[in-house]
Amino acid sequence: MSNEKLVAKNSKAIHPRRVSISKMEKSCQEVSDLLRSLSHPQRLMILGYLTQGPKSVSELGGLCDISQSQLSQFLGRMKAENLLKSERQGKYQYYAIADQRLIQLIAVIQNIFCR
Repeated sequence: MSNEKLVAKNSKAIHPRRVSISKMEKSCQEVSDLLRSLSHPQRLMILGYLTQGPKSVSELGGLCDISQSQLSQFLGRMKAENLLKSERQGKYQYYAIADQRLIQLIAVIQNIFCR
């Protein structure tokens, strides 16, 4: 299948209705910032795991192939960028995705690239 046909086919599936240009203009910076925040493979993996529900730092450490130090840095950065929220339960810190729209975005990314 040619690239043009593939793009046309995917465009119809992704954009079933018209987009408001004024809303798009207002959202561009927010979307750009979000995509910049997602631009690291390990951050995407962490978010992918968190789409399944909140996880403790130790659970995420067991799932991700990165050091505890790197994981803490990623979690701290994503929390500072309001991608994640956290809650302490006893001696464990649990992280979850802060915005339902991000869960939907990660699901779309997974559907396009991981199936």
